Amino acid sequence: MSSFWSIWITVLTLLVIAGCLVLLVICSRNTTSVKEGDSMGHSFDGIEELNNPLPKWWSYMFYLTFVAGITYLILFPGLGNYKGLLGWTSSNQGIQTIAESKQATADAQSQGQWVQYDQEVNQANERFGPIFDAFAKKPLEELVNDPEALKVGGRLFLQNCAQCHGSDARGGKGFPNLTDNAWQWGGQLAEIKTTIMNGRHGMMPPKGGLPIEDSEINGLAEYIVSLSGRDHDTALAAKGQASFMKGCFACHGMDAKGNKMIGAPDLTDADWLYGGSRMAIAESIQLGRSGVMPAWKDILGEDKVHVITAYVYSLSHQDGNK
Repeated sequence: MSSFWSIWITVLTLLVIAGCLVLLVICSRNTTSVKEGDSMGHSFDGIEELNNPLPKWWSYMFYLTFVAGITYLILFPGLGNYKGLLGWTSSNQGIQTIAESKQATADAQSQGQWVQYDQEVNQANERFGPIFDAFAKKPLEELVNDPEALKVGGRLFLQNCAQCHGSDARGGKGFPNLTDNAWQWGGQLAEIKTTIMNGRHGMMPPKGGLPIEDSEINGLAEYIVSLSGRDHDTALAAKGQASFMKGCFACHGMDAKGNKMIGAPDLTDADWLYGGSRMAIAESIQLGRSGVMPAWKDILGEDKVHVITAYVYSLSHQDGNK
């Protein structure tokens, strides 16, 4: 905050407090010639106004609020850029990376600063750390059949994963559906955990980085449509197959079933991450796609990822044994 706005906020805040205090003092005194308890000389609807002061308990209560307010402004930040005597702050400000956050937390602890967020995180770790540690000691195959672990994993999912995959985990355009059996990077427990821990970057360059002309794209899209058994133009699809053989098979395979090792999707099923219409497929070929899932190992830690893995796996394996 600039010095101007800091001074502006400080002066305005203090003036409002002072004005309210002056108003309270005036209202606590008899400023008229009418004695206390006597009529003010007018009434309405049979109700006569008397010159009565504010109740003492009410006045004292207001004075206490002023004392509490001033004390707060001295101890805590609230007046412009003033940091307060206690050095309290809600969180480390200006953080842009996880590394910066960890460094700021360490600096605050070494300097004796009172960072509310850090305190709450420490309290949560002390309370829930043993619970996650106990879950982490269980193999994933056992955890997927643990109702309590799945409840905890579901809460972690809603807090951290639902923003992209949805609260029902069914995803959306560009965000995978986690409730079906279509897994771009593999759907086994170890594969899912690796995905969550390290993140994924699915990259298809425009036209697959191949010498495919714009005039070939519609045919290639028609061929891809035919792979999933839909009605298609046979002649146009045949031309598209020739385009496919220019190099698309290097990632998607000769049978177009994809390659989970590199995140190349299966083109023969009905699952389409970016849309399965001819227009959407042509757009994917023409412009390419780039999807990124961040790594969570440094954000949540392996213990929490362990529990989330079991929950995500359970979404498409409801009996835990498929």
